[in-house]
Amino acid sequence: MQDEMQKLIAQDLGISDLPSEQQQQLISEFGAVALKPATVAIVEKLPEGKRGEFATLAQAGDPAALQTFLDAEVPAHEEVAKAAVAEEVKRFKEFQQSAG
Repeated sequence: MQDEMQKLIAQDLGISDLPSEQQQQLISEFGAVALKPATVAIVEKLPEGKRGEFATLAQAGDPAALQTFLDAEVPAHEEVAKAAVAEEVKRFKEFQQSAG
């Protein structure tokens, strides 16, 4: 399953011709980069008064509590995150085309 997921992500990022180890490294690095705008997009959807609570939950490292909070406060948070990641993929592809 993970190999299939890596293949799909590598294909989407346009790095499927690279060796598997390089793909894994780039996907990991891309994930870290894409997480930031996804988080910012979600935080922007939160009411001002709830942002501190979000930060506290995020720092606590309890994914279940964070999921419950986001489900209640930003019901479309998964779509918001997906859109932000899709935008990062688009930027990555544009960068590849301009660099290549």
